[in-house]
This record gives sequence, structure tokens and C-alpha cells, in this order.
Amino acid sequence: MSEGRSCPLAYRYEPASLCANPMPVTEDVLYVIGGLYGNPFALDEIERMALAEERQGRSVKLVFNGDFNWFNANDDLFRDINSRVLGHTASLGNVDYELAAPSTGAGCGCAYPEFVDQGVVERSNQIMARLQDVAGAHPDIQKRLSSLPRYHCLLFGGLKILVLHGDPESLAGWGLAHESFAAGNSEKLTEWFRSSGADAMVSTHTCLPVLWSGEIEGRRCLVANNGASGMGNLSSDARGLIARLSLSAPLSGSVAGLESGGLHVDLMPVDFDIKAWLAEFDHIWPEGSPAAISYRKRVLEGASLTPGDLVFPSIF
Repeated sequence: MSEGRSCPLAYRYEPASLCANPMPVTEDVLYVIGGLYGNPFALDEIERMALAEERQGRSVKLVFNGDFNWFNANDDLFRDINSRVLGHTASLGNVDYELAAPSTGAGCGCAYPEFVDQGVVERSNQIMARLQDVAGAHPDIQKRLSSLPRYHCLLFGGLKILVLHGDPESLAGWGLAHESFAAGNSEKLTEWFRSSGADAMVSTHTCLPVLWSGEIEGRRCLVANNGASGMGNLSSDARGLIARLSLSAPLSGSVAGLESGGLHVDLMPVDFDIKAWLAEFDHIWPEGSPAAISYRKRVLEGASLTPGDLVFPSIF
């Protein structure tokens, strides 16, 4: 397969191994942050959101599940984003993996499916090549990225929360994508929950958000894909989204939410300074650049979904 559509063997893992050693979490709330894409203003807002919760007596753990790099293709912003993110719990996305240890023939490492236009694929490869040049000037950051895991299993409120980037078979898998749920692909989902023993899977990578809950072999299970925290996900809405997990009732202001087995999962909007981010984006990626062509409209206008498109009924 061509660059940008292939999936390196190093991206792959066995579902049965993913929750073998869950890490206990003592905080009251989890923020799972995927697809920051190098947006420092989104990170500012996420930190502000966590601080507001802590002021109300709730401890918050920030967990980054990959692709915190992408548009931050200058030295200062690259170092700022990575230094801040790596102070928290983090795992790799394909972007971060390819910055730490580029794979021959992988391009951006996105493993884009056939329904994605080839022009998008080629521009993503060009974005990656430029970002790799920047990363090469920061070997200390590359070393820290190379030490990150590809996923985390967290023990939260007695539940196993599998936090990954793509799906339970690949760092760049699309099995937990909005498109996959829209197509009703239930067989793999059943297998993944059965094999992993996870109670919830929290993903990103595919840029469009998803919430799903259902019963698998008598056990309540849940999937959340936050889409992107650093870029708009809904129609005419430039705000990012994060997944907020808690054992208490959800906060007001969520875009969409589900409860399963006592676990509340909400997609919370990240209302960052869009004017400031657009100015920074345009400086790094001017008109005609690969990122401007592929992403500027979405930065301004969000994606095509409405909140009602995010929650999928049980497909079993």
C-alpha cells in the first residue's frame, strides 16, 4: 500500500494483552485528550477546565492518547506542546510515533482507508515530513516520545478503561471510527471487548467523535471517541472535544454523554481562543500549504456532525 495508507507492523498489538496490567487511578475525574494537533490554546483551555473542577473539590487526571503533535511545525511551539503534554500521562499516536522513530514507507502513519481522498493522504505525508524536520532538531523530545507506550489500561472505579489511539488491533486502526459505527460493524467490537476484558474503550485518531454503549455477553461496555481536542468536530463549531470520565453525575455543558455501569462519559467542549489559534496556524501554514488546504476550513467551521450524530444505539 502507498505511504499514508499502510500500517507498520510495529503499530499492531493483540487485544488480549491490552488490559493485562491495569494501572490504578485515584483521581475523581479523567480527561482523555486526543487529537490536540499542536494547538496550545486548546491545551490552555483544557488546563483551565481541570483547574475549575479542582476548585470544586474534584481531582482531575489528564491522559493524552496521541496526536498531540501535528500543526506545531516550528521549534518553539513543538517544544512547548511536548514539554507540557509529557508532564502528564501520555501514550503515542501515529503522528508522535513517526516523530520519534520514523517507519520506512509509512508516511504520516495514518493508515487512511479507501474512502479518504488521495489528495488528503498526500498532504498529510507532506505535513509529516515537515514536522519530522522540526522534531529532528529536538533529540531530547524524540527520546522522550520513543519511551511512551502505545496504550494505557486504567483501573478507574473498579472498571478497566482502555485508552488507546486507534483501535484494539492497531495504533492507527479505524475500527472505532464514526464511519465504522455508522456501518454497524459489530463483530469486531464484540471480539475486542471479549478478548481485552475492557469495560470501556476511549479512542481518537479518526477525527470524528463517537459515543456507544451496549451489552456484550451480559456485561455493560462503552466506547468513546473524542474526535479532536484541538480542532472543531461539529457543524459551525470550532471548539474541540475531550472525553470526561467520572463516577459521579456529569457536569453541565457536555455536548453528549452516556452512562454505563456507573461510569459517566461525556464529550466536553474545549472553547479555546480561535482567533489566536488561527493567527498562529496561518503563520506556520500559510495559504496554499498542505495543512491550510486540508484543514483550515475545518479549523474555522468544524466538521459536518450535529450532537445528535454522536451517540450510537447498541448494535447488538
